[in-house]
Amino acid sequence: MKILEAKKRIKELREKILYHNKKYYEEDSPEISDYEYDQMVLSLERLEGEFGELRSKDSPTQVVGGFASKKFSKVTHEVPMQSLHDCFSEDELLKFDARTRKTVSGQIEYIVEPKIDGLSVSLEYKDGIFVRGSTRGDGTVGEDVTENLITIEDIPKKLKEKVPFLEVRGEVYMSFKNFDAFSEECKLLGKVPPKNSRNAASGSLRQKDAKITASRNLSALVFNVQSINEKSFNNHQESILFLEKMGFKTNKIYGPYTTMREAIHKIKEIGDARGNFDFQIDGAVVKVNDFKSRDLLGGTSKFPKWAEAYKYPPEEKQAKLLKIEFNVGRTGVVTPTAIFSPVTLSGTTVSRSVLHNEDFIKEKDIRLGDIILVRKAGDIIPEVVKVVEHGGGSPFEMPKFCPSCNSPLVREPEEAATRCTNTNCKAQLIRHLLHFVSRDAMNLEGLGPALISKLVKRKVVLSLSDIYRLNKEIFSIFGANIEKSISNWIAAIEASKNRSFDCVIFALGIHHIGKQASKLLAKHFKNMQAIKEATAEEIEAVDGLGPVASRSILNYFKIEDNCQIVEDLKNFEIKMALEETESNNNLVFSDKTFVLTGSLLNYTRSEVSKIIETLGGRVKSAVSKATDYVLFGDNPGSKLSKARSLGVKCITEDEFNDFLAVKNV
Repeated sequence: MKILEAKKRIKELREKILYHNKKYYEEDSPEISDYEYDQMVLSLERLEGEFGELRSKDSPTQVVGGFASKKFSKVTHEVPMQSLHDCFSEDELLKFDARTRKTVSGQIEYIVEPKIDGLSVSLEYKDGIFVRGSTRGDGTVGEDVTENLITIEDIPKKLKEKVPFLEVRGEVYMSFKNFDAFSEECKLLGKVPPKNSRNAASGSLRQKDAKITASRNLSALVFNVQSINEKSFNNHQESILFLEKMGFKTNKIYGPYTTMREAIHKIKEIGDARGNFDFQIDGAVVKVNDFKSRDLLGGTSKFPKWAEAYKYPPEEKQAKLLKIEFNVGRTGVVTPTAIFSPVTLSGTTVSRSVLHNEDFIKEKDIRLGDIILVRKAGDIIPEVVKVVEHGGGSPFEMPKFCPSCNSPLVREPEEAATRCTNTNCKAQLIRHLLHFVSRDAMNLEGLGPALISKLVKRKVVLSLSDIYRLNKEIFSIFGANIEKSISNWIAAIEASKNRSFDCVIFALGIHHIGKQASKLLAKHFKNMQAIKEATAEEIEAVDGLGPVASRSILNYFKIEDNCQIVEDLKNFEIKMALEETESNNNLVFSDKTFVLTGSLLNYTRSEVSKIIETLGGRVKSAVSKATDYVLFGDNPGSKLSKARSLGVKCITEDEFNDFLAVKNV
């Protein structure tokens, strides 16, 4: 490879790695597997090694890949929280051993431990009391997440001895059992579950509300002493025994081993037993045990030279595709699932894998009877990699009707998903009910996921309109001593009949029709019958709505069950039209567009948006020539500058209040 070609490839790899770093560390939403990411980094390392003049200090191979979020106060680590150098073969481990022996004379001992795929944290103790906890961040600066770490039962809040100062490093993770439960909860609430347990742990720990973190049942294991006063250790094994004595749960260590061959044997054993751990591991770490030897070996700005992380390749096996099942999710999406001959991967037997959507299957040309290659993505979720050999089956076609309710299925042009839009579809009933009773919809306070699930399980509620058939006698089936709760539930049901017309539209759960679109529909068409009879052209003529909204509305009212639900709700005296007071209520901001920026003193964003929308206006996120007003508070940012450059009228909170007062609002 010539230097110009290498330069281009290095630039391309660095940009890709930085992009995926952002997806992984900042957004907790990786788009590629750890293995694919590792291979990119390995390619970059090789090129930079071959063309040393192209290596730079800011390359992803030279710096830790994390970051410190602006959501939390920053913590500067006194002892840098470095990464580990990755390797992928026995030969690389033997080369690591050879490098180590060139620097360290005499006998060398190695410790091996599983490499937990979680979120690395620092825990600080003063006089035996937990005082601060932080994430790794970029290795030098992390995030203060003390309040969230306090909620994790595995982390001792008081040590068994009064150590003057101790800083330890550990890994926060979500066990497979808790990850499965959390994923099911997400699906029940109509949310997208995290892709793997590492993302779930990271997202849960970095919540602004510690109560949310507490509800996620996180776990933690400690694996290193970062700093300690008035005590020293000879080796890693000794330090781990001390941490256990202090009350910490520690990562399992194996050894010491006097040869790398012994360490490699243990690494293979750990890899074969991956399915026996209750947390995700992506490799094993081999460390020099002796601390004086570690001092001799030193390190780079990114990783120590006394440790190496062996990354396990994804385990892949062939299987025969026996059939494809179709499951209807809580959001109405119909997902094909491959059923194949059982194979053992990462210690567990698997025979099913989600095939995602029609495009995924057709791209890989998956057909019944094929021999397929299967692996576990991130060592957790089985996935079909490719077709090894066709078995003579016909090309795949998605079903035309819902496997749950037999309603026609719809695939919108801008989506890969095929979905059922029948609100009465039993497979997605709970999700529709939870949306229907939510605060921004019918606001049925007290009717949460647990109660809704019980009502559906007992077949008391089988459609949205059944909510209004509930009474004291029906609720009493849940037992005695809940009279107060029953009274509250019935009161909430009655109060919901006063919800505004736009809230009713939103509550129906029409795909792509959110709160703002519901307000636009209510204001323009005035009643449900007009919306039901509207053509695509009439809907798209409403400023703020387009082809996506029109298709969703037309598809919704094509289904007889949906029309029946609307009719039933009307019979229960739910508002199906804009009231005269709503239609003509002093709309001083009629057809005016606002953009909000900065922090307001007397209003939250939600509160001021509601005032503007109630008075006929619209709130948008971006400034343009079509913007009528920019309402700004403290620290307004670039939106204010752009508004002024475009000549848009910019008003303060006081001017907004004065305007309301003059208009007698």
